[in-house]
Amino acid sequence: MIEKTFKLSAQGTSVRTEVLAGFTTFLTMAYIVIVNPTILGQAGMPVAAVAAATCLAAGFGSILMGLIANYPIALAPGMGLNAYFTFTVVKGMGVPWETALGCVFLSGVAFLILTVAGIRQLIVGAIPRPLFSAVAAGVGLFIAFIGLKEAGIIVADPATTVALGDLTQPSASLALLGLVVMGGLMVWRVKGAILIGILVAAAAGWSMGLAKVVPGDHGLSALTATAFKLDIPAALSLGGAKGHGGGAAMAMTLAEVVFVFLFVDLFDNVGTLVAVTKKAGLVQPDGTIPRLNRILTADSIATIGGSLVGTSTVVSYIESASGVAAGGRTGLTSVVVGLLFLATLFFAPWVQAIPAAATAPALIIVGSLMVGALADIDWEDPAVAIPAFLTAITIPLTFSIANGLAFGITAYAGLTLLRGRAQPKDWLLFVLAALFVARFIYMGKA
Repeated sequence: MIEKTFKLSAQGTSVRTEVLAGFTTFLTMAYIVIVNPTILGQAGMPVAAVAAATCLAAGFGSILMGLIANYPIALAPGMGLNAYFTFTVVKGMGVPWETALGCVFLSGVAFLILTVAGIRQLIVGAIPRPLFSAVAAGVGLFIAFIGLKEAGIIVADPATTVALGDLTQPSASLALLGLVVMGGLMVWRVKGAILIGILVAAAAGWSMGLAKVVPGDHGLSALTATAFKLDIPAALSLGGAKGHGGGAAMAMTLAEVVFVFLFVDLFDNVGTLVAVTKKAGLVQPDGTIPRLNRILTADSIATIGGSLVGTSTVVSYIESASGVAAGGRTGLTSVVVGLLFLATLFFAPWVQAIPAAATAPALIIVGSLMVGALADIDWEDPAVAIPAFLTAITIPLTFSIANGLAFGITAYAGLTLLRGRAQPKDWLLFVLAALFVARFIYMGKA
């Protein structure tokens, strides 16, 4: 039944490899169970309920992706969008979190409509193929940067922006240990090198006292505080709410909030999708991604489901690349991730027993492997090289896949026009570029 459902033989994989990949992906993204409740808790949402909702949304979304699309892509509430939810929408605009969840629901419905109508697929198809490789490499740099930052190997510096951290600190030392173990095992072609490295580093972290467990009720009963508390009617009363400070008018209508959720999630998902599928070797020679409609449908439904249980937008996770690097090639990897999240629902307080410094080396290793996609770019052609470079470098430096795509697509469209090679079939590329320019202008005035 497993072979028939996931077609393991056709992808040259096995149940053991897929399970191992699922565990690897889960360990690199399990931090969301702790981080997401912390961020949304600042919006006034019950932390225990959000922890349970995070596990449920990630579990449901990942399993759905595996069964519907048969891809090794895991889903969970997205970082960045949860911060926008809390700090911009709720705290900045004074929108109740119930109404904000209603906006997330509406954006999920919009995702689904655009997917069924084929518009999201058209957008993916309009992205120039060289930018696929640039996005993959940029996401690799992004992942590695996050890993280095979490480990304390690089730190913020007011003079140089970033600088080398104190490598004698426990977190940095632990990450370096994990890096050495993973790198050594990979050199020797040991299967599951990334997972073994995480477990070795985690064991060392426990012995060093780096694990911090906060007990509490994070089970199913906690869900009642957020499940089905979203306020869709309020979200539909566009511009009818008031912001902070003596009932001052909101700086942005709720329609714009829905648009931002839609816009950012769309392009972050496209970037993640391109990076992970390319790393897994699942992109066709002509650059198309098989079963794209099913992938987009799965993440649309996951966002709707996430809003219903009480969490912000659910997205595809770039950490899925760690499972791909461990050999994951089918949806069985995602199903394993989903089952682990559902199991975590009952043990959420203990997930943080895996120190961030133990999973950071996995992000660094995977990032180094993904940068190899730059070899597929024609660096002799400035019209290709410049947009590709801007895409790859902007993703890590702005902490946004969407910004990287924006720079790359705008530059590609502009250079195509300048050298007189614009064609009618490229109309959507230029529409996207115009939208990105408008977005940059709007962000500058906001």
